[in-house]
Parts: sequence; C-alpha cells; structure tokens
Amino acid sequence: MSTIQTAAIIGGGVIGAGWVARFIENGIDVAIYDPASDAVAKIEAVLQNSRYAYNKLTKVQRKREGVVSYCDSLAQAVSNAQIIVESVPERLEVKQSVYAEIESHAASDAMIVSSTSGIMPSDLQSQMHNPERLLVAHPFNPVYLLPLVELVAGQKTRASVIDAAKAFYLSIGMKPLLVKKEIEAFIADRLLEAIWRESLWLVKDGVATTEDIDDAVRFGFGLRYAQMGVFDTYRVAGGEAGMRHFMAQFGPCLKWPWSKLTDVPDFNEELVDLIATQSDQQSGHMSIREMERMRDDNLIGILHALKDNNWGAGETLANHEVRLLEAANDAS
Repeated sequence: MSTIQTAAIIGGGVIGAGWVARFIENGIDVAIYDPASDAVAKIEAVLQNSRYAYNKLTKVQRKREGVVSYCDSLAQAVSNAQIIVESVPERLEVKQSVYAEIESHAASDAMIVSSTSGIMPSDLQSQMHNPERLLVAHPFNPVYLLPLVELVAGQKTRASVIDAAKAFYLSIGMKPLLVKKEIEAFIADRLLEAIWRESLWLVKDGVATTEDIDDAVRFGFGLRYAQMGVFDTYRVAGGEAGMRHFMAQFGPCLKWPWSKLTDVPDFNEELVDLIATQSDQQSGHMSIREMERMRDDNLIGILHALKDNNWGAGETLANHEVRLLEAANDAS
C-alpha cells in the first residue's frame, strides 16, 4: 500500500476521536461518520485537547495538519479512504453490519481496521466478502499521546496487510505490537482486567477507597511500570542474580491466597453506587476535560523524561521526531 493520505473514522467516541487527532497531526485527511447528534461537539473537544498536547509534546517542525470532514453517511466517509477505522460499540453484530456497508462503498484495496478492545478478528471478518484486508488495531486512551497499538490478525488476514499496518502505525509515531496468537482481549487489557478485578474487591471489602487504590498505583509501581514494564521491573528486583533469583525467591508466593483474581464480586447496584460515590468524592471537583488536560500534561512530562534517556515510549517519540525532521528537510 502506498503512503496513506486519506482515512475514514466510523464512530467518533473517545477512541474514534483520538484516532482523528493522531491522524490529522500526521498530515492525513480524515472523513468522519457518526450519526450521534452531539458527535461533532465531542470530537472537536478532543481535538482542542490534542492540539494543546501536541504543542507541548514536541518542538520539531510538525506536518501540515490534515483536513477534517464530517460526513452525512458512511458511504460518503469511506469513498476515498485508504484506511478505514471502525470504532463503534463493542457488539459483534453491529461491527459486522458496519463492515458490510463499508465493503459496499469503499475502494477494494482500502485497509479496514477495528479498534475493538477484545473481540477476535476472525469473528469480526467471518461475514466479509474480502476478510483478508481486516485486522484489529487496538489503541489506548488518549490515542493521540499513548504510542501502543496492538495489532491482531484474523485467520484470513493477509500477511501483507499486517506488514503494511505495522509500517503505517510506525510512521505516525506509534509502537505497533503484533499479538502472536489470536486471543480475546489481547495482551494489555488482560493485564488491566486483573488489576481492575482486584481493585473492585478491595473497595467492596472495605480495605481501601478508590483514591487509596489510585494512590497505590500512581505513587508506587505505576511509576516503575511506566518506564520498565512488568518483567524488567522484577528482573531488577532480583538484584545482581536477576530474574532467576527473583523467580526462586517470590515464585512460591503465587500459591498464597493473597488475591481474588479467580473470583468476581457481584456486580450489582450496591457495588456500582459504592464505587461511583467514592470516585465522585475523589475527583468530582474537576470536570472531565480538566482531568484530561491534567492527564495529558503528566503524560507529556513522563514522555519527555523517557525521551531524554532514549528509553521505552520516549524512544518512540524521539524516533518519530527524527522522521518529522527528515520530512521537513525534504519538503524545504
């Protein structure tokens, strides 16, 4: 596939709007279709935040911002797109109906990607006429700042499509991570599911409040995870003897009944009210937009610190700035 210059976004929620922001920042023209009456206002609010963030994230010359077009129909949105991103609700039948309409109106060589956070691509593509061009490209919020995108191929996805997707997401400043075996919920969300499940128990059992749990993450292991992940963190914890020593020392703890990861609390109105009330007490003094700005400022600070050491997500940012500089020099 040649260099992608045009994209379509189907569904303008938090993730869809985040894709719009990242695409136009990289000079890609985007056509959007979302039938919701407030879709334009919500997308524009995300774009206001993303432009603020990008102005702080990098000081190198950036590309001309892509053009945003709001379309009255899916057919209009996909008609000239080289890549089509589906970001509609997580219901298989809804997504499959969207693909049927896309295939009726899109170019035959357009790549189709789903932002699904857990549905397997083989299920998504099972009713398509050309299933070989569909794959999952699962991002993380905010899409315009977090570089990770999990790429998952279905049984019928063509290898060349995966290769083209990897090259494309790399070119827009992301870290494409190819999931080596098709599985529900992929990699990152399975890890998030574990900590979310245990967090619900801790609140329900009165061990901690929502704020206590957030503090445990953001003042402790979350800072380590942000720059070293899981396994390198534990490798360092093993001292000079490394991972083997850590496994020997702490491996037996896995048999201790510390967590409830195999059990789920009753997800009822009582639990929802408890969590929601504590969350309101914790952060209700800020609007969601104010929280997004604070989140973005904090992420930019972390990304800058990592870039100074050419490490992790900071290395991805540094490499993308090199590509931006090369593109600017070629254009001058």
